[in-house]
Amino acid sequence: MAPPIGNEKHTPGTTRRSLLAGVAALGALGAAGCTRVATASTTDGGDLLDRMRAAGVVRLGIAGEIPFGYIDKNGELTGEAPELAKVIFKRLGVDRVQPVPTEFGSLIPGLNSQQFDVVAAGMYVNPERCEQVIFADPDYQMLDSFIVRKGNPKGLHTYQDVVEKKAKFATGTGYAEIQYAVDAGYKESDILIVPDQVAGLNAVEAGRADVFAGTALTTREVVKKSAKAEATKAFAPLVDGKPHVDGGAFAFRHTETRLRDAFNVELRKLKKSGELFRILRPFGFTKAEMTDLTAKELCGG
Repeated sequence: MAPPIGNEKHTPGTTRRSLLAGVAALGALGAAGCTRVATASTTDGGDLLDRMRAAGVVRLGIAGEIPFGYIDKNGELTGEAPELAKVIFKRLGVDRVQPVPTEFGSLIPGLNSQQFDVVAAGMYVNPERCEQVIFADPDYQMLDSFIVRKGNPKGLHTYQDVVEKKAKFATGTGYAEIQYAVDAGYKESDILIVPDQVAGLNAVEAGRADVFAGTALTTREVVKKSAKAEATKAFAPLVDGKPHVDGGAFAFRHTETRLRDAFNVELRKLKKSGELFRILRPFGFTKAEMTDLTAKELCGG
């Protein structure tokens, strides 16, 4: 979640993690009719938490991405990040969450331009994003996986396999998997870019691609009803020759360290009690996606 589920070049953790920020992204927010939240406080550590407690509501930036944060068929806000937000912010004295849907690429610009209070979209934490926002510690970690034809006839298990076997490779718009494939030696101009994992499944089933790369969570969920395709075993892509694990987290403005720290305190309690897993499990997360990674680690120290 982890478009990103963002706004940077294709670096580890892009998309859902992705970063497609810019003036157009901000325009999309304005077009959506979002009103601005109060200007960020100059108080040391920020006073947003106090203001949200007084108002009784926190505005969550979401990107409409299943299972990370979206509006369901009944018009209700749900997803792993919003459901977690409901629990943590209630513990922090803020009883109501209000969604502000936008494009994933608009999340960081929207947060920093006061369109909403927090990014709740399962956003991957990486060094470039850490220059623009501050993150809570990750509430999940994520490996990659491929969608392939049943039986995996080309034997595709890693990005290196895709390159060596000259497979037709597809992934999603802005996905971190673009860069993982390029780093393995795949020519970026040859990548088939599709909107999401559903389109990726369709491309594999139709033979337009041999493989679609996405997160282990989204690939295993989308193939459940397919008679023609399957998901490969989850794996860690190589970054600078080393296995890399992504982590998704809530994002806050740089001024709001007090809110971020209070959020982390409650998040740690949920991890220790096992309640975090109970919150995320309905959205397809397994114990393998639970993590002790920190934002500091993923930000590069």
